[in-house]
Amino acid sequence: MCQVLLLSLLSCGYCAAQGDVYFSVPPVDAPELAPRGTYGVGVRTVGVANPGQADILKFDSTSGKAPLYDRPLTLEIWYPAVVPEGSREHAVYEVGRRDGAPMQVPGKALRDAAPVAGKKFPLVVVSHGYPGSRITLSYLSENLASKGYVVAAIDHTDSILGAEKPFPSTLLNRSNDQLFTIGAIEALSGKAGHFLNGAVDTTRVAIVGYSMGGYGALASAGAGYSKQAVGAKMVPGGYFVDWTAGSEKFQARRRDALKAVVAIAPWGAQPPYNSWDAEGLAGIRVPLLFIAGDQDDISDFQRGVKPAFEKAVNSERCMLVYENANHNVGGNPVPPGAPITFQLREYYEEPVWRKDRLMAINEHFVTAFLDLYLKGDESRRPYLHVSPEKSNDGKWPLKPGEQAGGKFSDGASYWKGFQRRWALGMEMTCQAAAGGK
Repeated sequence: MCQVLLLSLLSCGYCAAQGDVYFSVPPVDAPELAPRGTYGVGVRTVGVANPGQADILKFDSTSGKAPLYDRPLTLEIWYPAVVPEGSREHAVYEVGRRDGAPMQVPGKALRDAAPVAGKKFPLVVVSHGYPGSRITLSYLSENLASKGYVVAAIDHTDSILGAEKPFPSTLLNRSNDQLFTIGAIEALSGKAGHFLNGAVDTTRVAIVGYSMGGYGALASAGAGYSKQAVGAKMVPGGYFVDWTAGSEKFQARRRDALKAVVAIAPWGAQPPYNSWDAEGLAGIRVPLLFIAGDQDDISDFQRGVKPAFEKAVNSERCMLVYENANHNVGGNPVPPGAPITFQLREYYEEPVWRKDRLMAINEHFVTAFLDLYLKGDESRRPYLHVSPEKSNDGKWPLKPGEQAGGKFSDGASYWKGFQRRWALGMEMTCQAAAGGK
């Protein structure tokens, strides 16, 4: 019995002896902006469909065409909500897996709660990797909703964990799904009787994309793909051309409401895929926050992520780098109670970094970034433009015998918002847009 209990606890570092532990509630060592905000959080599941899309996986080589279909997308929507007295913010989400039954993830949100009335909140669209699900970043989605954002996370058809299909669908549809979702939420927010009616400020929108979600998010932000990219060759029938740099149709898809993009370990810039050239990345003119591990061997930090950041010259941008981190810097940890297998840990966890630490730091910096660019809160800028660039070089002077305790740095010589001795293993680089644009 003791061995079973020990193994159960080892399988999830987030399980508590009593009560539920929620991924969106950071630990006590979290940086200053990570804790949840003042709003209650509601959650609902909504189905939408993008009409008249090419079903690329049914491409007919004889006719040279793909049939059209209404592309279905399932959205999980978190929003600032009224939590009635006596009610409990608790939800259970299901996530698939390749080798067994779906797993459950606890959430700190009230299913079908009434939205906060009389206020409009900025929209954040969340896009998972390949494969993944709309729950992959639930820690961040719930956390942002508590801070005054409506968050719509997409289940990307053909990219869902446990139901993934061949890669050309993901290459073609990722940005298209993101931009369609923005439009779908805009439409629902204007629909009488819908729970989102009057709740969304459709002029202030951001996309958070992880891995393949980042691949799509950079395109949604204006980075047209290269005509020479491997993706262009993998998608048959010329359907990829409309998403390449210089395409009139690609330019027409731009959305003025998109004000910011967070690209976490974005896939696609690395060889041999080379999804963008310098011209394509220069097409991004909205602020960017890159988050990556310097040992990422999926998106290839040195040859993919870092060059993409450097070539987005017309964007005001910052890049947070975790030293000795691989690709899994963006999503949830292993679901509680999941079986102890190396394969599952390898999919979710990092070999060096604590996952709850990564999530808390992500919550801190994404909050600062979105508050600055979607809410216009200039007090958040010093949390991004930290000094020194390498966190390990920071100095927190103490008088003899003085203890800092849990105080947060003011940013003078140590990363703002971090506790003494706790800003380690990171680097932050910020660049102005070319010409100050």
